[in-house]
Amino acid sequence: MTKTQLLQAIAQATETDKRTAAFFLETITGIAYREAKKSGVFVLPGFGKLVKQKRKARLGFNPKTGEKIKIPAKTVVKFRVAKAAKDTILGTAKK
Repeated sequence: MTKTQLLQAIAQATETDKRTAAFFLETITGIAYREAKKSGVFVLPGFGKLVKQKRKARLGFNPKTGEKIKIPAKTVVKFRVAKAAKDTILGTAKK
């Protein structure tokens, strides 16, 4: 689904125009980025959460030459899908 298609779907579902839907989407996105940057996590209930996570420095190797290299520590952003979203998309596990 493209951004245009998403905006159109939001506009239809909320019975508004595309401009209002775009404003809504940009606002949610801005809040998510700001909150993840500030506190390290942003939760969208029933959908998932953005998590800021630190990676330790480690030793790796160049696959082309086989030479060992140091990979520095860094911070990355991950998205963790909520259980409700997994169950809805994949179906619940049968026991």
